[in-house]
Amino acid sequence: MGISSERDLVEFIVDYTRDMALSEEEPGTILDRYFVPDFEYCNDGLVIDRQRMIDHVRPVRKNVDKAAMAANDNAGVEVHQALVRGDQIAARWTLRTTLRKGKTFTAEIYMFGRLAPDGRIQRIDQTNRQLDDQP
Repeated sequence: MGISSERDLVEFIVDYTRDMALSEEEPGTILDRYFVPDFEYCNDGLVIDRQRMIDHVRPVRKNVDKAAMAANDNAGVEVHQALVRGDQIAARWTLRTTLRKGKTFTAEIYMFGRLAPDGRIQRIDQTNRQLDDQP
C-alpha cells in the first residue's frame, strides 16, 4: 500500500493501528506493507527502528482489550486532519484504546513524515500527548 492522498493516509493510520494491535499477522509483514525496510520512526524524540517496533507490538497485543477495540469500526482512531503534499505527510489524530484491565488509554498524536518514491513511509516524526485515563 502506498500513500498518495489524504484518504490513503487516513486509511493507513486506521489500518496500521488496528493491524498492529489486533491482527495475528506477523508484525514484520505489517511493517513491510507500510514502511520501507530502513525506516525511522521518531516518537517523542526516541528513534524506533524495525526490530524495536516489532518488539513493541507484543506487549501492545497482550494489553489491549481486543474485543472492545475490534467492536470500534475505526480501531479507536479518530483522524482530525491529514495532509499529503508530494513526499510529505502530516496528521493530527486521537487514539482511544481500552486495556484488558478496564482502563482507557487516550492520546493526541501529531505526526509528520516523508514518503519513499513507492509511497511507503521512510520517516515519521511524531509527538504524543496523553490525555487523562478513564476508568
